[in-house]
Amino acid sequence: MTIATSGLHHVTAIAGDPQRNADFYLRTLGLRLVKSTVNFDDPGTYHLYYGDGSGKPGTLLTFFPWKGAPKGRRGTGQATTTSFSVPESSIGWWKQHLGDLGVTTSEVRNRDGEDALTFLDPDGLALSLVAHPQGDPREPWDNGIVPAEHGIRGLHSVELSVASEDATAEMLSGLGLTATAQDGNRFRFAAGEGGPGTYVDVRVDPAVAQGLVAAGTVHHVAWRAPDETTQANWRGELLEAGVNVTSILDRQYFRSIYFREPGGTLLEIATDEPGFTADEPLLELGRALKLPPWLEPDRESIEAMLPKLDLPSGNNPEQSPA
Repeated sequence: MTIATSGLHHVTAIAGDPQRNADFYLRTLGLRLVKSTVNFDDPGTYHLYYGDGSGKPGTLLTFFPWKGAPKGRRGTGQATTTSFSVPESSIGWWKQHLGDLGVTTSEVRNRDGEDALTFLDPDGLALSLVAHPQGDPREPWDNGIVPAEHGIRGLHSVELSVASEDATAEMLSGLGLTATAQDGNRFRFAAGEGGPGTYVDVRVDPAVAQGLVAAGTVHHVAWRAPDETTQANWRGELLEAGVNVTSILDRQYFRSIYFREPGGTLLEIATDEPGFTADEPLLELGRALKLPPWLEPDRESIEAMLPKLDLPSGNNPEQSPA
């Protein structure tokens, strides 16, 4: 293929209770809720977007939270770990911070020259904080909960679990990623020049059972396209290559196409445009429930189905801190 992604756009996972989910990602990890909307295919549930102050592509972890959702199972055919980027000097702070809040973490481990700390969110989603030795120039969300000097900079990488690597590696190469390292049964690919926000690690283990996508697992991984024209051209190339890819879908804040890599993980190509300020000001991101035009006639019934969310006042900087 002639088009190459510049890196990760977002990761979307499934959660249980939406308030518990919001409490963890806003109050424990210190991210910002940049959009509160609904699953366009199932408007009876939220779609919550967490990221940096403006929700830049490459900083976003999003959730479909269903209260009472069955527990998923990590395994092959899934993205099994989602990693965030933090400053190299902050790993010790995060270990202490998470421990103080009752979150069990691993010991700090070094791999590929990067220190990493792993843990689970309240639904069992596998997360990692990774410190890249060359640093990460992206600005954190300064919310008054996590000190800015330790704040999460954005996504670092995702790990895909597969039974066999060859076909998956071929598709990742077709998306413009380059194989950069191997550590046993783990292969690293990077978009562009590499660095935090560009990596995908492919872990090969044919003995691991197939994963089950439900609460505590990743639904899909999205890669960046700069605009709709590039995305449309990319879709054409995927179709020519025999990939079963969806039509272009309007997600309000980006346009999306979806397809599966040969190992089973659902992938998306999402546009950088138009972004999260398309329907509300920067300072008010995430405060109100936003619906696409085709769901606005049903707003009253949709709002009646959704539980109210208690957000920290720091999510909107013009409010007085609680």
